[in-house]
Amino acid sequence: MDISVVVPLFNEDESLPELTAWIDKVMVENSFTYEVILVDDGSTDKSWDVIEALRANNPAIKGIKFRRNYGKSAALNVGFEATQGDVVITMDADLQDSPDEIPELYRRIKDEKLDLVSGWKKKRYDPITKTIPTKLFNAATRKMSGIELNDFNCGLKAYRCDVVKTIEVYGEMHRYIPVIAKWAGFSKIAEQVVEHRARKYGTTKFGFSRFINGFLDLLSIFFVGKFGKRPMHFFGSLGVLSFFIGIIMSLYILIEKKILIWQGLAYRDVTQQPLFYLSLVAIVVGSQMFLAGFIAELLSRNAPERNQYLIEKELK
Repeated sequence: MDISVVVPLFNEDESLPELTAWIDKVMVENSFTYEVILVDDGSTDKSWDVIEALRANNPAIKGIKFRRNYGKSAALNVGFEATQGDVVITMDADLQDSPDEIPELYRRIKDEKLDLVSGWKKKRYDPITKTIPTKLFNAATRKMSGIELNDFNCGLKAYRCDVVKTIEVYGEMHRYIPVIAKWAGFSKIAEQVVEHRARKYGTTKFGFSRFINGFLDLLSIFFVGKFGKRPMHFFGSLGVLSFFIGIIMSLYILIEKKILIWQGLAYRDVTQQPLFYLSLVAIVVGSQMFLAGFIAELLSRNAPERNQYLIEKELK
């Protein structure tokens, strides 16, 4: 099969018939063999009824329905597991992504041997309350990941099948799939300017809580990707640094007192100096962080996937 199209959706019953008809038209015109996997993320409208009706008329359409709303990341992860195509395309169900982009995305994955092509909605029709947080996220993600993309959160992306079968998407991690792919060893990532259409049906699912969650997820990806296999390098380094700072401050207080006694000058008791308590806090915090790193290292070494590595090719 050439292409699998994964469409996560939540309360999009009005747009589904038009979207699937458009996808089918593009596939037929380009002679692609394909499947469309519609993942209903616990919709409360008639989305599932529409999916069943569409399936009855087109066997290329498949549906997965959640019992409740789990979020876009969960929908994508389940959709990825179900794909059978050589190239996987993801797009939103609200008709803001154009299926006409699919042939070029497919061509770039195949001809340019890319792992992932991310869409860039250069001209957007979203409200300012959504575009400003998006720009901030993109700038922060570029800085932390080193991936030069302008629009990490674009729903329209193309993947080589190995990518979606390897990565795991959870929480709100769908915003940072290129980062997850890079940490998994898929470094051939490119960008393509795509059309962004004004919303035709329904309302946006964007809320302010996603701004906070997205930032926390970015930190999680950065930490796990960099220190997931060696937590002692993070906690241990900070712990040792804090411990020695505390020791140095303690020695400074004691040496200062000895010098004042030797010179016959007035001095304060060690316990009367605020620096003494700061040094104690630094020593205690340093010890705790070192122990946290040690415990995390033990857990990491005993995890069942501790020696699972991604092998691209093998000759025997």
